Amino acid sequence: MLSLEEAQSRAQDLVTAARRAGADAADAIYACNASTNVSVRLGALEDVERSEGEEIGLRVFIGSRSASISASDMNPATLATLVDRCIAMAGQAPEDPYAGLAPEDRLLKAVLPALDLADPFEPEPADLRARAMIAEEAARAVPGVTNSEGGGAATGRSQMALATSHGFAGAYAGTSHSTWASVLAGTGADMQRDHASHSVRHIEDLDDAEAVGARAGHRAVARLNPVKVGSGVMPVIFDPRIGSSLVGHLIGGMVGPAIARRSSFLLESLGEALFDSGITIIDDPLRLRGLRSRPFDGEGLPVERRALIDKGVLTGWLMDSASARQLGLEPTGHASRGGSGAPGAGVTNVHMEPGALSPGELMADVKRGLYVTELIGMGVNGVTGDYSRGAAGFLIENGVVGQAVSEITIASNLKDMFRALVPANDLVFRYGMNVPTIRIDGMTVAGG
Repeated sequence: MLSLEEAQSRAQDLVTAARRAGADAADAIYACNASTNVSVRLGALEDVERSEGEEIGLRVFIGSRSASISASDMNPATLATLVDRCIAMAGQAPEDPYAGLAPEDRLLKAVLPALDLADPFEPEPADLRARAMIAEEAARAVPGVTNSEGGGAATGRSQMALATSHGFAGAYAGTSHSTWASVLAGTGADMQRDHASHSVRHIEDLDDAEAVGARAGHRAVARLNPVKVGSGVMPVIFDPRIGSSLVGHLIGGMVGPAIARRSSFLLESLGEALFDSGITIIDDPLRLRGLRSRPFDGEGLPVERRALIDKGVLTGWLMDSASARQLGLEPTGHASRGGSGAPGAGVTNVHMEPGALSPGELMADVKRGLYVTELIGMGVNGVTGDYSRGAAGFLIENGVVGQAVSEITIASNLKDMFRALVPANDLVFRYGMNVPTIRIDGMTVAGG
């Protein structure tokens, strides 16, 4: 794997070559990844996988025409051909008055913020195998678990470098460590499956493998003997594991490209109170050791902590430079991109601030409702906000979580759901997007 300096130099060299070949402007992004994954099943080693790869992408501009191309072959002759092809493609591309590099006066000029994303420790495959074995053994040891889909442990390192022809060059690296287990409980047609996992940047922050496995086992056993639920309108409590998907739908409606295409259910909602005044949702790219932290965005702009929802109010759109130009606004440092194609817009570490009530207090007055732990299908319309998804979880009766339920559908409209949303106080930072337990009243539930 290249050093950060070498990765940055490689991107800069490609930009320089593009300018020499006739491009009016250009940027290049270099990415490389290396990972080791060990999986076991039923106490035996099942697979040891090592993968390494690198890719470099070039985007060139000739007037208002642009093209992009990527390659995984870093041979100098291949890269020279890549430059020539990209220039030729740009010459034949349609004009786009909004395309272009980020505004030069907005580029990150300061020293990159230190985010502690890279762990110098790299476990050996034998260490990963031992951790995978412990996780699966702990899951299988839970009474009621009858079979296993396996346990696993992985480690990885990635590096990214970006260079532009108008003055930006930067690179950063990150590592990952993870443990998982997936098991089945019950027998025959009554079998139920569930899993648990944990991923972090630094291994010292990783949950014990035994705890991960035990969590998987207990989750699978808890789902046994599901009952049917009659249809009706009732409160739905979302487990933090899946509650973050609601924030994901919000963000999908906030990205600049969706607003520019007028294909978002939030089109007329800027500055409006979408949620109760107690709801604040934060995007924090500068979180130390954050799973999605980054020191700059996909166009070389600085990033900062920002409230996407501030005391219930939608504060603004998430803008890359192209959609910002189209809307007559300024980019917000939310550009994201891969090796080829124009940048899009996206978020980093997102969380919903916790509420005042414990999960138990949140559901104490629920006479009959659902505690949802799994969502199935993609029945969400990003244009209208209509929401309908398959679900599984547990019945709530008189404020107490009881029997498992399955084969149900929950439905509403996202705007109605946002207005009714109440968070508990149990926020924990475990994922790229984190929420506490969430309650939403008035959802339509259809039983199987």
